[in-house]
Amino acid sequence: MADMDGFREANNFGFGQTSQFDNFHVKGASNYSWGMKDRLSRIFNPKTGRAVMLAFDHGFIMGPTSGLERIDLNIVPLVQYADCIMCTRGILQTSIPANINKPVCLRSDAGSTILTELNRNVLIDIEDAIRYNASAMAVMFSAGDGEQEAITAANLVEAVDMGNRYGIPVMGVTAVGKQMARDSRYFALASRVCAENGASIVKTYYCDGFEKVAAACPVPVVIAGGKKLPEKEALELCYNAVNDGAAGVDMGRNVFQSENPAAMIQAVHAVVHEGLTPEQGFEMFKDLQYCANGSICQCTNGMNVPFGVFHRHIGTFAN
Repeated sequence: MADMDGFREANNFGFGQTSQFDNFHVKGASNYSWGMKDRLSRIFNPKTGRAVMLAFDHGFIMGPTSGLERIDLNIVPLVQYADCIMCTRGILQTSIPANINKPVCLRSDAGSTILTELNRNVLIDIEDAIRYNASAMAVMFSAGDGEQEAITAANLVEAVDMGNRYGIPVMGVTAVGKQMARDSRYFALASRVCAENGASIVKTYYCDGFEKVAAACPVPVVIAGGKKLPEKEALELCYNAVNDGAAGVDMGRNVFQSENPAAMIQAVHAVVHEGLTPEQGFEMFKDLQYCANGSICQCTNGMNVPFGVFHRHIGTFAN
């Protein structure tokens, strides 16, 4: 029993003050369990409610592709700049250091590859997601794709059932069905179906009328980067998506296939979290690229530049 000497009776109950825990920074998550909220808080910055996710799960259907030949050389140096990483369990186990201290959105379905018909997938064991300490599980949903629609919908529902049991959110990843156009009507339908079936996050594509997609989805929507774009166009994509209601980005090729991936992910992070315009983000990208390609500067890599070299992005000379 606790020592009662010096016991002081409680008297500071905050009468008349509203609860400080009424609101939660992730859309649609106010009624989730504590474990679900904790995992979502690892992914979405509590200050901004947004996330920059680095996706490099492409190999599970494509094998090695440009920029992903060596995960240890090309991706690991970028992880420090991401809010969350998205990858498969095989890459996580073999190539990502366990001390990175970043949340993981674990690709949790697999099946057919680009050599056959895509999205004939099965789910991994939920216990593997737990063993890998996943903060979320990513599962494909292919609306409008014939037989694959039913397969992927069943996978999504099963993943949500298992995730709810263990407090792990599911991210529904919308694929573009063969009979569906890449427009707001399709993406709104696919995103809403993911949310209706219990997904806590939806990954989809940006399009004209995206504000309708985001508004009609009761959970956070993050956009996929899609095919490689010129750096400024990719930053415009990020800026427009966030302004139209996206809760962040889940980018792959537009980062790791960039001329300077480290500079690019930092610029993306600044556009998403700090509200930089595409022009400001592109200037930041060029400035960071300048430092990296010339003399390494203190503000990016912790090393000093020679006397007299101009830091364009902070407007000072090294001395």
